[in-house]
Amino acid sequence: MNQIKHYSNVWLLVLRVLVSGLMLIGHGIPKFQKLFGPDEIRFGDPLGFGIMPTFLLAVFAEGICSILILIGWKVRWAAVPPLITMLVVVIFVHRNDPFGKIELPLLYSLIYATLFVFGSGKYALDHVNRRPGRE
Repeated sequence: MNQIKHYSNVWLLVLRVLVSGLMLIGHGIPKFQKLFGPDEIRFGDPLGFGIMPTFLLAVFAEGICSILILIGWKVRWAAVPPLITMLVVVIFVHRNDPFGKIELPLLYSLIYATLFVFGSGKYALDHVNRRPGRE
């Protein structure tokens, strides 16, 4: 049983690092660059919050939260904004598009939901200050 727990913790580490890296490279960093770039920000507003607030929420979810998940700090909480962002993309942004358009955000949603349910695992900053026996 101990071996299974070890592999589960290793898998959560791999999952966190890979999904965060992919999200940062593909979405978070480009949005940071756009935020501080010279061009006017053009971004969708599927929920009616306004373009800039929606864009800032996406920057937070895809950039800041990805970094938190990567290092394993407050992973359950950090997984919620990108989960919501991906669900908004699936439900509102690409609702009338072919399945190929929602496949990737749907997969991201499932991964963020998994991280929300299972947490960061043992190999994370979340685990550094835990008392023994609390996992």
